[in-house]
Amino acid sequence: MRPDFSTLTDLLMGDAQADRVVPPTGFTATLTLFSAAAMAFLAVFALALSMATGRLADRWGDELARSSTIRISAPADQMAAQTAAVLRVLETTSGVASARALETAEQQALLEPWFGPDLPLDALPIPQLIEVIEDQSGFDADGLRLRLQAEVPGAVLDDHTRWRRPLVRAAERLRALGWVSILLIGAATAAMITLAANAALAANEQVIKVLRLVGARDGYIAQAFVRRFTIRALLGATIGTLLASIALALLPSAQAEGGFLTGLGFQGWHWLWPFVVPPLAAAVAFAATRTAARKTLKDMP
Repeated sequence: MRPDFSTLTDLLMGDAQADRVVPPTGFTATLTLFSAAAMAFLAVFALALSMATGRLADRWGDELARSSTIRISAPADQMAAQTAAVLRVLETTSGVASARALETAEQQALLEPWFGPDLPLDALPIPQLIEVIEDQSGFDADGLRLRLQAEVPGAVLDDHTRWRRPLVRAAERLRALGWVSILLIGAATAAMITLAANAALAANEQVIKVLRLVGARDGYIAQAFVRRFTIRALLGATIGTLLASIALALLPSAQAEGGFLTGLGFQGWHWLWPFVVPPLAAAVAFAATRTAARKTLKDMP
C-alpha cells in the first residue's frame, strides 16, 4: 500500500478500496463543495476588482499626466488679450504639443454637473481655461509658471499633480487590498476544508481502526481523504468560478460616462485569470486535508 500520491494520476484515479473510507455524501461533502464554490466566486470578483482598479488608475493617470490646465482670472475687457498672451507663451514652450482655449459651451459643460444646465456664464466672472497637452518629453512646469507669472500675472498653471498622486496612491492600495482579500479567501478555504476533513475523520474513526487492524498504514488512509476533498474542492471552485465569470460577463462594458462602475469585468487575455482559481483551490484543499489527516491520524489511538 502506497503511503502517498506519487503522480497526478494517483490523485485523479485514486484507489477504490481506500475511497470507501470517506463517505461520498453527507454534510462534509456539502460543506466542502459549498465553501470552495463560494470562496472561488469571491476570489474571482476580488481579482476582477483589483485589475479594474489598476486599469482605471492607469487610464486616469496617463490622461492627467499628459494634460494640464491654465486658468486665467482677469477683468472681462482684458480676458481676450491675456488669453492670447498665454497661447503665445505656450507656442514657444518646449514640450507643449498643443494648447487651446476652451469654448464657452465646453466650460459650461464642465460646470453643469455642479451648477445645473442653466448656469448664466455671461453674468458670472468665470475664469478662462486653456487646455495644454504635452508631448512625450513633457515641459518644465516650474519654468512655465515663472514665465506666466512674469508675462501674464493672471494665469495659473495646474498640472494636475495634486489630483494624480492621490488617485495613484488610492489605486495602489485598492489593488493591494484585492490581493490581500484573495489571500484571506484562500486561508478561509483552508480552514473550512480542514474542519470538514477533521469531521470526516472523526466520523469514520471506527472504520479507520478496523483498517489499521488489517494492516492499512496511515498514509494509505490519508490518501483517500486527500483525494476526495481535493476533487470536491476542485469541483466546487470550478462551479463558483463559472458563476462569477458569467456574472462579470453580464455587467455593462466599460463606458466613459459610467466611470468605474462599468469596467469591473476582465478584458482581453485577463479572462484567463479565473481559470487559475480552481487549481489553486484544489492545491489549498490538498495541503489542508493532508495536514489535517496526518495530524488527526497521528493523535488517534
